[in-house]
Amino acid sequence: MQIAIPLYDGVDALDAVGPYGVLSRLPGAEITFVAAERGPKRDARGLALVADRALSELSRPDVIVVPGGRGSRTSAGEEIVEWIRTAHASTRWTTSVCTGSLLLGAGGVLDGLRATSHWLHLDRLRELGAEPTSERVVREGRVITAAGVSSGIDMALRLAALEAGDDVAQAIQRDRVRPAAAVRRRIAAERAGARGRAREGRGSAPERLRRGSGAQAIAESRYAAANPPTVTSPTTPPPCSKASGIIVSASMVRMAPAAKACTAPTRAAEAESSSA
Repeated sequence: MQIAIPLYDGVDALDAVGPYGVLSRLPGAEITFVAAERGPKRDARGLALVADRALSELSRPDVIVVPGGRGSRTSAGEEIVEWIRTAHASTRWTTSVCTGSLLLGAGGVLDGLRATSHWLHLDRLRELGAEPTSERVVREGRVITAAGVSSGIDMALRLAALEAGDDVAQAIQRDRVRPAAAVRRRIAAERAGARGRAREGRGSAPERLRRGSGAQAIAESRYAAANPPTVTSPTTPPPCSKASGIIVSASMVRMAPAAKACTAPTRAAEAESSSA
């Protein structure tokens, strides 16, 4: 199935890309962007969409999707209008998004038909022979018009259902929604993980008090590196205090029964001295 999306300077890129995102998933669909001449066509904000073929190279598409935009009222040109008029004679479906319906009307496609467009331009449709309505998507035989950007996606899903069945359209819809939901779940998981890591990094209140501020922790670390602790060799007997029987080491002070072993030689020496 050959689907043609005509482009022109001033086209609204979303009007073209929204339906493209749906219809490109249709089995057997081949979508081509066309224009009066091959090459890029820019929207009002400078975004370029590229026409791969000229209008004259694709005169009998199966489906036409005419996007709207400022250019539909100013720069689309008679060449596109004439192409729409000629191609519509053999299409299975002729569709439009937003003010693209003004181009359908200019080509005589909407004569006597109900149609929709951007709400600001509904009266213009009446001037072009259509019966304007504010509905989001309007089908009249093989002509379908959509009111705006989001309704253009709805229109494309409806067209997918008409062409390939409801099950295919629903599968396309799920395919478009699932990635967005997966992204939201991944972002939520990453945020939850970041909060958990932040809590682990902060530690408990007593631990934060022990660590102190970042600057304090750095200063303590530098001091510890410059002043390593003194380690007493286990083979060196600890010094004794004769007066109190206290063992004093470089790292601690405690009362110990071993102090008796330290004082015993001293008493023996005193006894020898008195007997002499």
